[in-house]
Amino acid sequence: MLDGLDPEQREVATALHGPVCVLAGAGTGKTRAITHRIAYGVRAGILQPTSVLAVTFTNRAAGEMRGRLRQLGAGGVQARTFHSAALRQLQYFWPKAVGGDLPRLLERKVQLVAEAAARCRIRLDRNELRDVTSEIEWSKVTQTVPADYPAVVAKTQRDAPRDPAEISQIYATYEELKRDRSVIDFEDVLLLTVAILQDRHDIADHVRRQYQHFVVDEYQDVSPLQQRLLDLWLGDRDTLCVVGDASQTIYSFTGATPDHLLNFRTRHPHATVVKLVRDYRSTPQVVHLANGLLGQARGRAAEHRLELVSQREPGPEPDYTEYADEPSEAEGTARRIRDLIAAGVPAGEIAVLYRVNSQSEVYEQALADAGVPYQLRGAERFFERAEVREAGVALRGAARAGGNDSLLDDAEGLPAEVRAVLSTKGWTSEPPAGSGAVRDRWESLAALVRLAEDFERARPGATLSDLVAELDERAAAQHAPTVQGVTLASLHSAKGLEWEAVFLVGLTEGMMPITYAKTDEQIEEERRLLYVGVTRARLHLSLSWSLARSPGGRAGRRPSRFLNGLRPGSVSFAARGAAGGGGIERGPEPVAKRGRRGPARCRVCGRTLTDAGEMKLMRCEDCPSDMDEALYERLRDWRAVRAKEIGQPAYCVFTDKTLMAIAEAVPGSAGELAVISGVGARKLGRFGTAVLAICAGETVEEVLGEAADEV
Repeated sequence: MLDGLDPEQREVATALHGPVCVLAGAGTGKTRAITHRIAYGVRAGILQPTSVLAVTFTNRAAGEMRGRLRQLGAGGVQARTFHSAALRQLQYFWPKAVGGDLPRLLERKVQLVAEAAARCRIRLDRNELRDVTSEIEWSKVTQTVPADYPAVVAKTQRDAPRDPAEISQIYATYEELKRDRSVIDFEDVLLLTVAILQDRHDIADHVRRQYQHFVVDEYQDVSPLQQRLLDLWLGDRDTLCVVGDASQTIYSFTGATPDHLLNFRTRHPHATVVKLVRDYRSTPQVVHLANGLLGQARGRAAEHRLELVSQREPGPEPDYTEYADEPSEAEGTARRIRDLIAAGVPAGEIAVLYRVNSQSEVYEQALADAGVPYQLRGAERFFERAEVREAGVALRGAARAGGNDSLLDDAEGLPAEVRAVLSTKGWTSEPPAGSGAVRDRWESLAALVRLAEDFERARPGATLSDLVAELDERAAAQHAPTVQGVTLASLHSAKGLEWEAVFLVGLTEGMMPITYAKTDEQIEEERRLLYVGVTRARLHLSLSWSLARSPGGRAGRRPSRFLNGLRPGSVSFAARGAAGGGGIERGPEPVAKRGRRGPARCRVCGRTLTDAGEMKLMRCEDCPSDMDEALYERLRDWRAVRAKEIGQPAYCVFTDKTLMAIAEAVPGSAGELAVISGVGARKLGRFGTAVLAICAGETVEEVLGEAADEV
């Protein structure tokens, strides 16, 4: 049972008596250690399987734990989430403690919150409704009653999505409606279980006879309410093993706090404390960066940080890249991903991680243009988001109405028209305070406003109808296959996962840390969020940022403060190297400037180009084209056949703009074809011979016939 465990994991597995605290860094095999601990205790006869309750935070993690325990011969152990374990007990004891059937569980509380708001005569749009619902959930897990909510918000400096007095009123009315209708929500499951165990000592004794030993994973994410329930399960015993890492506390906005983990030794002075610092996931280079990131941290969690030690062979250095603008960053990221896939890294082993979901759109587009399949985790595709679909409908309606639309009468220029339309959907010139659904909605609408500004610069005089057509084209181009694709995800939704290659993008001030992180505690949580992102990478790690939002824009952005002293070339990094700091030696070479280039100019009129499609053509959309129309049609016919053969959308072979550029240039050699934007080495090797043959005058049938003969 203990074979294959390292010394610290073995210490965890054999520490079967008294309170145990396992401080486990990222990638150190904590699940392996605690499942072997349970199984070893069962095998030794110290633990009875049915007397052990292992608690974690997601159904996925609980399922994984149950599977490992079964493989180790401890199948009778209960591995559940806090809510699942509490609901099971509540259903069993309710008839005895209260009488009758347990009230119906309200799976979605949003509708009832909406009704409560209506009764209070407070209007909430859909996103405000989600945010107020989240505030009620936070209040309940922090054991804050409606009357105390405003004072608690003021004391904790929490960004409330509405006037705290209004939320307090809605919260109180929501609780009244639940009582009137005999329903409970998920937070009530914990609250009612706590109430029964507190009031009925006979039931508490029954539970304590059933469960003699407790294991809690991800202990840094425990809320005050969950800790209260755990205390009641334990009673006056100390048969508890907790596992956590304060440096991975990133959910404080939901009520999670690392205080219970950090105070464990104070509450249990005789506890066995084991630190797991051998990192089996990441290379020494990735681990060195992770350690350096936390080395600059401040606050209580930072005082208890773990210095990880990689157990893997050395790998490539983390890559730092500065780009001129966001499209360049996305295109550069897509190119590097394409190269990794060509080198044998499966697409499913690659992730692009960003701070907020609204950043996904430019990466969805870049990966689609590069023919790389992708899948989104934890969010809809940009053009499938409800607010983006609603905005599209509104813009389409305004375009049809034209000058007859009263919204547009006073608007001057395309961006002003778009702002006028989207202002009816929640867009404002200033972003809303705080995070949450309202902020997410605003970010999506703001992305559409920025797109209109870029579109107008690229095509002066463009109409609202032109923009709608562009949006439709972009939406259609993103319906790429998502099977075994590159993962696009926010940093929060990446917790608990890992990939062979990770791209951390958009690492600028205002995004990392996010602009609404004001207090020292909030800033440090942003640092921990970046740490979680870094430690998702096993081998390849890329960190990037852009100096401007759009091509030709003012380069006023600065790289994230969290990278100061870490990225090569910085003064403090060089000083650290000169001082002989531990870890992997890294040279002081300057930050790579890939992606920074001079302005692209139209080859017809000489105007600076900003639109990605125009830069592919190297001319303005409105400038005369010398394209060979017949060649363009032959290329389109060939592309349709090849796309069908390989089972991918046509744009995954070449986009329309790339085919137009080829038909304008009529390349006569591989070198001339390779320099056309959108071709690249991979597509040159795969499709170059056929494209050059068509450019030389061969028919599509002849080219396809030659390919068949070669096969």
